[in-house]
Amino acid sequence: MDFSKYPVTLVIIAINVLVSLVGFSNNNFVARTIMWPWRVKSNNEIHRFITSGFLHADFMHLIFNMFTFFFFGASIEQRFAVYGLGGNISYILLYVSALVISDLPSYFKHKDDINYRSLGASGAVSAVVFASIVFDPWTTLWLYGAFRISALIFAVLYIVYCVYMSRKSTDNVNHDAHLWGALYGLVFTIALIALMQPALFDGIIQELKSPSFFGRN
Repeated sequence: MDFSKYPVTLVIIAINVLVSLVGFSNNNFVARTIMWPWRVKSNNEIHRFITSGFLHADFMHLIFNMFTFFFFGASIEQRFAVYGLGGNISYILLYVSALVISDLPSYFKHKDDINYRSLGASGAVSAVVFASIVFDPWTTLWLYGAFRISALIFAVLYIVYCVYMSRKSTDNVNHDAHLWGALYGLVFTIALIALMQPALFDGIIQELKSPSFFGRN
């Protein structure tokens, strides 16, 4: 694999790794950058919408997010360039705006809760994953490396799962960020195509007409 083809993806990963590594050993840094809705509201610390998206709770959290992001991000970086969809500018805009949009529901839900905090790139990663699904809905995904499923079926199950877990609220995962990041990725990409290259919809629609539950490579 030629990594030089994905410079933006690799830079975003590098920033995530560096910021997270600092956070692992510096609690004061985390306190100043984590998504803390109460502080955003009381002190107007809007930078937290961005900075919190580059922090991770631990190495496994970081590795999982960046591993997922690399494969889907590399795909989007190439597609946005090759298909005339704004290239790296659109790609960066998707990622950064997804950080903000995916955190908005949590902000409004918890802005008066002084104890609530969240962190992680999952909202932006979900946006990139779902942006990729727009172009290749029936590609094969392997859940946990063992279960084969098509990307579009995964997308439906993922949204249902996020809605269910958000309502259940029994763990420390920000399912709202996952859900709204995913939906935003779909809307952003469809709107981008409509504005810049509407002819691409012909190929996407034709692809959707040949479904495959287990996906195809």
